[in-house]
Amino acid sequence: MRSLLKLALCCALLALVSGCVQQRPAPVVDRGAQPKAPPARTATPAPPRAGDSRPEYYTVKRGDTLYSIALDHGVDYRELAQWNGIDNPGAVQVGQQLRVRPPATAAAATPLRGAQGVEARPLPGAAADAVKTQPQGVRVPYSDQAYGQLATIKPEMATPPKPDATPGAPPAESEDVQFSWPASGKIITSFYDGAKGIGIAGKAGQPVYASANGRVIFSGTGIRGFGKLIVIKHNNTFLSVYGHNSELLVKEGQNVTKGQKIAEMGNTDADEVKLHFEIRRFGKPVDPLRLLPQDRPG
Repeated sequence: MRSLLKLALCCALLALVSGCVQQRPAPVVDRGAQPKAPPARTATPAPPRAGDSRPEYYTVKRGDTLYSIALDHGVDYRELAQWNGIDNPGAVQVGQQLRVRPPATAAAATPLRGAQGVEARPLPGAAADAVKTQPQGVRVPYSDQAYGQLATIKPEMATPPKPDATPGAPPAESEDVQFSWPASGKIITSFYDGAKGIGIAGKAGQPVYASANGRVIFSGTGIRGFGKLIVIKHNNTFLSVYGHNSELLVKEGQNVTKGQKIAEMGNTDADEVKLHFEIRRFGKPVDPLRLLPQDRPG
């Protein structure tokens, strides 16, 4: 009788162990319902402003320099160098094609989104910029900071502003600029005499003033016929030009305010003491007398 009981007990234990070690089938996961990443947006160039007829590319002609091409298209020569991968501004060649409009900005990257309910959070106590996913190459739209990354710039043309230089005012945000007279004196050359601006007679050393708030994008020599020259960018539409100075008192990259003394009148590359003054709209000269106040000093 005991033998039968032992046998029955052993059979029951074997059945129990066998049921415990059975493997459950792996769960089936439907991955077809995972949300798809939205397609990346394509880059499109900004539409030109009204009245802006500048081409996208320009072919270098004999006598051109990077500086003169930049002036004629209303851009900073450092922008021009960056857009065209030019390290040496003096190395442009006849027949070379240059981009004279900013290239399209890089496509905006749309972050991938995971399954619902999953949220990415920074690690406790970690700085926000300390956690990186992977190295990424980024095309940066042109900016003032990007200009400074050019490796080689003509020394006398690209002197950075001194650390203690007065910051001044940035270029105007509005496309409308209220210009003031850059110097007092008799007008000896008009826009309709075939000049690209006006000539204002004066005395050597006489003050030359910024005609409006803006940023200096050129200060030096290098454009034939202008002598010691200053170019101020007021916004994305207007530049003002001050030529034949004896002394230049502001540096490239420096912000200036309307009425600030920026130079002293002279006769560099001219046969008499005078200020050659231009206002350019999208790089093209316009008659300054149509934009300056009717009441003029001197």
